Amino acid sequence: MMTTHHDLAAIAADLAPTGTLRASVNLGNPVLAQGTPEAPAGITVDLAAEIGRRLALPVETLCFDAARKSFQAMADGRADLCFLAVDPAREKEVAFTSPYVVIEGVYAVLRDSPLVTVEDVDAPGVRVGVKQGSAYDLHLTRTLTRATVVRGAEGIDVFRTLDLEAGAGIRQPMAAYVAAHPEVRLIDGRFMEIRQAVGTTRSRAPETIAYLTAVVEELKKNGFVTDALHRSHQDPALVAP
Repeated sequence: MMTTHHDLAAIAADLAPTGTLRASVNLGNPVLAQGTPEAPAGITVDLAAEIGRRLALPVETLCFDAARKSFQAMADGRADLCFLAVDPAREKEVAFTSPYVVIEGVYAVLRDSPLVTVEDVDAPGVRVGVKQGSAYDLHLTRTLTRATVVRGAEGIDVFRTLDLEAGAGIRQPMAAYVAAHPEVRLIDGRFMEIRQAVGTTRSRAPETIAYLTAVVEELKKNGFVTDALHRSHQDPALVAP
């Protein structure tokens, strides 16, 4: 990546006008971030630190418990970087890099449920619990034509608390839940691929957005993303192609 010191200084000033790179992190996605707001960890924290290092910027981590809150911090100008799933509803305000991780969206149902395939879920009378404002909430709201989306703090919790027909979520925590609750099973297959990317506001210069994209591509190729996933005990196979 051929970037001069002058270019980097201009990018740093554009991306972090306060002089500190403010990174919005979603602790509600355990694949991407773990720990506490006081001591966050995970691949998104590592990515923010690496981008800050390359731009010679101190990094401030702003932690949230849901993607919609992380997105709102960007929209409100409280954050300079976010780590969210690419979605058309978000792309109106956020410029995304290429994805660094791809996660699957899956359904959980009770073990004796008649719902067997992903397609079975989109049927009249089927209610699907989702985490409000999540990538899969946005996706299912657009794509389900007969089933009903029911929103709450966590898709699996809404599903169980309200006795819904299905719950939606990301594969890793959903699989962990099913392992601890034998009365629940996952439906085979996925209803979507959730492409996690680095984002900043569309008001940034094209050079800044191009720089972030180039950095993400480099960090995928040089093993940084794989190593970060491994360190946080996540599946290194989640690295985006």
